[in-house]
Amino acid sequence: MKTTVFTNCHIGAGAKMAEFAGYNMPIEFSGINDEHLTVRSGVGVFDVSHMGEIWVKGPKAEALLQHITSNDVSKLYDGKVQYSCMPNGKGGIVDDILVYRIDAETYLLVVNAANTQKDWEHICREGKAFGMEAGHGKELYNASDEICQLAVQGPLAMMVVQKMCDEPVEEMEYYTFRKMKVAGCDAILSITGYTGAGGCEIYVANEDGEKLWKALWAAGEEYGLKNIGLGARDTLRLEKGFCLYGNDIDDTTSPIEAGLGWITKFAEGKDFIDRELFARQKAEGVSRKLVGFKMIDRGVPRHGYELASVDGDIIGHVTSGTMSPSLKIGVGMGYVKPEYAKAGTVIAVPVRGRLLKAEVVKLPFL
Repeated sequence: MKTTVFTNCHIGAGAKMAEFAGYNMPIEFSGINDEHLTVRSGVGVFDVSHMGEIWVKGPKAEALLQHITSNDVSKLYDGKVQYSCMPNGKGGIVDDILVYRIDAETYLLVVNAANTQKDWEHICREGKAFGMEAGHGKELYNASDEICQLAVQGPLAMMVVQKMCDEPVEEMEYYTFRKMKVAGCDAILSITGYTGAGGCEIYVANEDGEKLWKALWAAGEEYGLKNIGLGARDTLRLEKGFCLYGNDIDDTTSPIEAGLGWITKFAEGKDFIDRELFARQKAEGVSRKLVGFKMIDRGVPRHGYELASVDGDIIGHVTSGTMSPSLKIGVGMGYVKPEYAKAGTVIAVPVRGRLLKAEVVKLPFL
């Protein structure tokens, strides 16, 4: 298993560790519910160094990205981040990603840990058609093993991070970033987040990881900073209705089916992979839609469970589900036939021979 520069810190803090995307990662520390509520009301830190970072550079960088991503890269400006996905040419999604524009010829793609190699191969394959080479010092470069990342999340997060920065960062806009010094380290500080609780991500070179870690805990002590594992990361993102690759979206799901039409832009001159198919789906409709639902009856929906009509006819399946630590009820996301996708529709989750009622709701859950 791979490790991050912070792995020994997690083990020393008593984390429950497990393999995730090939890395030895902390799943929980004080318990998922406690960690979840800490981020909702205070501040916590996630080690997300397992995420992948891929550079796309040169005069053809924007053209390549316009081809391989669904969102409109031409709308980016220096210091702006964009959520997007990479269509796979078969109507599915290679990965959902973040695109950072450093300048007109320099972009950083942040990709899901489990997909890093697959994404890299896909980008290199498509880049060849644009005459772009891969490798150190080339237009395409996979820097994933050289960069570590901490996500500091919660309503108190930016107060903590401000203590490590010489310039003001607390009023930075959502989905923007800066290249700047953080705790004396060269860093990228971005405001994206996967919790919906506010905060930022800090990217530094691996060799600066220990310095950043020590500075963060010194700054966070007065605010009650806590370690947060991947278990709470999942419950936090689900409460906000954020898709998880491998569960809610994958190589078989289209962004139109997944409710990601807002990152699928049919701009003039943007000839992206699967454009015609997605345009047809948008115009003619799809055979399934991703929805959020809250349990009416007592029960917890789980990934892989079937979804049914109240009469028991199977209409889809659960992609993500949990007992919401904030709402204290079961919540989930899943694909259903379009006629059951309207908010307010009562559906059912078959569990051990019983049909537990649930209501389709508009996301996010809170």
